[in-house]
Amino acid sequence: MVDDAAPGRALGALHGLAIGDALGMPTQTLPRDVVRGLFGDVAWFHDGPGVNPVSRGLPAGSVTDDTDQALIVARALVDGGGHVSGADLADRLLAWQAAMVAKGSADLLGPSTANALEAVGRGVPVAEAGRDGDTNGAAMRVAAVGVAVPPEPLERLVDRVVEVSRATHHTRAAIAGASAVAAAMSVGVAGARAGDQLDVAVRAAELGGRRGYDTGVPDVAERLRRAIALVRDAGGEAAALDAVAERVGTGVATHESVPAAFALVALCPGDPWRAVRLAAGLGGDSDTIAAMAGAIGGSRTGPEAFPRAAVALVRDVNALDLDPLVAALLRLRAAELERL
Repeated sequence: MVDDAAPGRALGALHGLAIGDALGMPTQTLPRDVVRGLFGDVAWFHDGPGVNPVSRGLPAGSVTDDTDQALIVARALVDGGGHVSGADLADRLLAWQAAMVAKGSADLLGPSTANALEAVGRGVPVAEAGRDGDTNGAAMRVAAVGVAVPPEPLERLVDRVVEVSRATHHTRAAIAGASAVAAAMSVGVAGARAGDQLDVAVRAAELGGRRGYDTGVPDVAERLRRAIALVRDAGGEAAALDAVAERVGTGVATHESVPAAFALVALCPGDPWRAVRLAAGLGGDSDTIAAMAGAIGGSRTGPEAFPRAAVALVRDVNALDLDPLVAALLRLRAAELERL
């Protein structure tokens, strides 16, 4: 199998995730009209405002749990030689939360992850603990799979998504959403066009939607199709953003936030910097939506699509050194290709 994975595109995926996350940090949880009143059109990074109970006081450029947990998964994947143990991931996530509590942060584990890890602590098997987790925690932290695993065969990539999701988000919706994000990134790192990213994402969501427990929420693959069509038919950027906010949704549910992220990728093909700024302005779970949109878009373009000052600010504020991690993930990808 030929795979034209490029270190620059892989680095763009993780930088795009962190940049989108940091742009959405001050706007997360806030209604869209409040975001507009505070920041207008989000054009750059802002400190966490006093009205935000999660991010108040954080300096501009700070990332949130989205980036932190995506890097936790990445390191677990590297340490596991391309595989992730559910028990090991649970331990790493609990250690992260303990560190956040110790420093007085309000940015803690999401509801699905917290509930699943509490169940694991009570002795519930890892494969059962995440049976109700259909929020977007799996999708927000799946980036490393998109870098480390080639897009074909797609079933194999979905297998890896299930592996890193099972402990906390072992549901059809969560796996479908995470599969869409990972597949879009993987094919982006391989050099695919924007339209191909969207097509592969829908196929992956269909495959992922057959795995895990059914929680009765809307079909993620169909929601992806509708969200992409909405922005393409909206008749302009402002109308498209209204459609995303009002008809797709920006909440923490996978069937809202993942289609919202892909809608912004479709709205801004080849311009992930524009996509993440628009995502940050949506409010709701804006940090996660912007992080996913940035990772997907950045996987096609590399970090060059973002202002150098933005890359530097987010890197320096959060002490991020992504190059060694990206190199390790690409070695896993090369090993996967040798086995095909």
